[in-house]
Amino acid sequence: MYKCRSRAQWVGFTVSALAMAIASERLSAAEPVAIGATEHVEVVGQAASLDQALKQQRNSDSVESVVHADGVAQLLDANVAEAVQRLPGISIERDQGEGRFVSVRGLGPDLNSVTINGTLVPSPESARRAVALDVLPSELVQSLSVIKTLTPDMDANSLGGTVDVRSLSAFDHEGLFYTGSTEAGYNKNTDQTSPKVSGAISDRFSLGDGIDNFGVAAALSWNKRDFGSDNVETGGDWDFTDGARLNSFEQRVYDITRERTGGGLNFDYKPDDDTSLYLRTLYSRYKDSETRNSTSLEFDPGLAAGERGKAKAKRKLKQREETQEIQSYVFGGERMMGLWTLSGQAGYSKSSEDSPGHIAGATFKGNSSFADSGFYDTEKPRPIIGPGFYDPTRFTLDKVDWEEQHTQDTEKNIRLDLARDYDVQGYASQAKFGGKVSRRKKDNDLNAWVYEDFSDLGYSDAQLNLDQFNKGNVHYSLGQFGPGISGSAIKDLIGGLNPGAYYDEEESRANDFTLHEDINAAYVMNTVDIDDWRFIAGMRYEGTKFEAKGTGVRDGAFEAQDTRRDYHHWLPGLHARYQLDKNTQVRAAWTNSVVRPTFGQLAPGFVIDDDVAEFGNPNLKPLESSNFDLGIEHFMGHAGTVSAFLFYKDIKNFVYNNDLAGSGVWADFTEAHTYANGDSAKLYGLELAYSQKFDWLPAPWNGVILGANTTFSRSKASIEGFDAASGGTRKRDIDLPNQSDTVGNLMLGWEDDTLSLRLSANYKSDYLYELAGINDKAHDLHVDSQTFVDFSARYSLSKNLQVTFDAQNLTDQPYFVYSGNSRFNNQYEEYGPTYSLGLTFTHF
Repeated sequence: MYKCRSRAQWVGFTVSALAMAIASERLSAAEPVAIGATEHVEVVGQAASLDQALKQQRNSDSVESVVHADGVAQLLDANVAEAVQRLPGISIERDQGEGRFVSVRGLGPDLNSVTINGTLVPSPESARRAVALDVLPSELVQSLSVIKTLTPDMDANSLGGTVDVRSLSAFDHEGLFYTGSTEAGYNKNTDQTSPKVSGAISDRFSLGDGIDNFGVAAALSWNKRDFGSDNVETGGDWDFTDGARLNSFEQRVYDITRERTGGGLNFDYKPDDDTSLYLRTLYSRYKDSETRNSTSLEFDPGLAAGERGKAKAKRKLKQREETQEIQSYVFGGERMMGLWTLSGQAGYSKSSEDSPGHIAGATFKGNSSFADSGFYDTEKPRPIIGPGFYDPTRFTLDKVDWEEQHTQDTEKNIRLDLARDYDVQGYASQAKFGGKVSRRKKDNDLNAWVYEDFSDLGYSDAQLNLDQFNKGNVHYSLGQFGPGISGSAIKDLIGGLNPGAYYDEEESRANDFTLHEDINAAYVMNTVDIDDWRFIAGMRYEGTKFEAKGTGVRDGAFEAQDTRRDYHHWLPGLHARYQLDKNTQVRAAWTNSVVRPTFGQLAPGFVIDDDVAEFGNPNLKPLESSNFDLGIEHFMGHAGTVSAFLFYKDIKNFVYNNDLAGSGVWADFTEAHTYANGDSAKLYGLELAYSQKFDWLPAPWNGVILGANTTFSRSKASIEGFDAASGGTRKRDIDLPNQSDTVGNLMLGWEDDTLSLRLSANYKSDYLYELAGINDKAHDLHVDSQTFVDFSARYSLSKNLQVTFDAQNLTDQPYFVYSGNSRFNNQYEEYGPTYSLGLTFTHF
């Protein structure tokens, strides 16, 4: 396993990049683009795409980082999340090796927001606010921006930043434009090949007396990917009271078919120079078919690595199909009336996740203990066990868990803004005010069945052994695995039983909930330009009405839960930008933001069974943050910039998982797991970024493009809870969950008129993933550092035809979660590299 723990390489590279920036500024003859200037450029290639992004970043009133598609409506990365990770201060969480969720400046994905064309995207997952960006096909995207300092006219619902996705518009190109791509991908881990096709088209038309004043743009993408991963995990089941003894571990093999379908249809209408109207629509469907075979060993008592003892064994199957959908519809416009500008927008978004009836778990138990057994390697535990462990006749069916689940999250909003330009003693100013009304509803419906008695089918327990459900030996790259379980055989078996007799009402009702979150917002702000200064000052108000309905289960009895809360926030903000010279500007901002806890944390359901309890907390306070930013940006001709930003966040009411057992009403409980608000947390850091195309050098060096960014951050938070050892309250300091001290990107590219090459690396240091008990730091979960290396190449066979090659995860970087210390596994997973070859035809 490759581990990159040193930060010195990123520090050294950043210092070198700054020195190169100064030197290149003296050598470059490129003329800067004046702030506010507009020009039309058909962008094709890395440097042109980067240059477009920097222009947007330069003129923004916020601290903003941008990824721009090139002239063929293609991001340089196949995945939206993986494209965003190239930006300063951004890291991503991966699922099965693919980028999914975005962290900004060390703050977890649930503390940031995602908007499509200015309207919030709700999350399809039942417990989360975070939106998995891999459900959005990159072909539908014209630009991505991460806004890190919010102005008062923006929603205040992000602590790290807002990821804003802008889809393709007909006014991004002159006249008829169309492109089509086909691609084949290969995953080395599973030896599978996957197809992909995509296309986009746009054109302008003349309506009435206008000329090319009506635009239509459409995009479509389809991708089917067959892949998998190999995993071993302990779930943190270590006993550290006497050395390091492992109680149990599990080996897993995932076989996955992931299918994405996405489409967008957008309309723009500009009847005159003062009026513009638009309609943006987007649909994305993400279907995941997963089969997971697993084996597990349980030692009693726990064993150290290399020791021998008795082991109980199980073999399990989980097989499910999950479909996530996102729909977004945004209608809006703008009207200029002399010194006044009126703009408005109405948005409707719906996300859903549907998991039809599926095998949540089919469990086969070993008929007897396996003597003289153990394990070796604490990072990637592998079994030491006799051949009987691989004999299917030694395992008997214990139970089958069957589930179905549907989650839906809808958000409707209306926004209205009114601005007036005016003059103050010769200085250009603008007053702006407006409001927004949003209504959000989240539903989760789970049904569960547990099949444990098969006597109605005429079987005794001993008759249903694994040999009858054997699917053959499973390939497992981390060692020998043994027989897999046939899902179709399991379904045939329980298909002959009456489901009503096996319905698990407690599990079903405790996980059902309906949450309403209604937000009314209003703001006022003023912008003024004084010589080389621009100031923006304002205030935003957000009032929230929250309601949570669900069911609790107390020792088998059901209790209806209904929690209602109102709360209000006044959020002042001040932005300043100073133009040192025509290429250099300084930014400063003081902003305030508020983020509601996740839906899983707010869920009203609970389960109390004897002396064990687990419950959400609908009375959690929202997280509040005061944010300070100070930075400098220097722009250097074509695709060139160097920047440095300091940031500081003072966060109140951060949320953490807590065990209340032994305290208050939970005094007689052994476990009482819930969520609590911490008092305060601090986050501070430094972002450094550099990019440059060396077009002033002689050929072939004039095609070199270099980019690097590094973010160093630190956090400190305090939590408190009941300490059973002392019988009192105990506090301890922690890092904020999901916060990496160091995040860095390095990109080396080269391009000319026909060939484009890019080698990129993304580094993320280790971070705290999940807290254990207040006095159990040894079982805190951490994700180990990761370095991903990717390569891409594009070659133009003609003006309109291009062949592409991409290679991802060249170093076969695994995902490793450890318990307390990196020597002790919680989860280890390998994915293997992925290669793809494609062909793109473009007309513009």
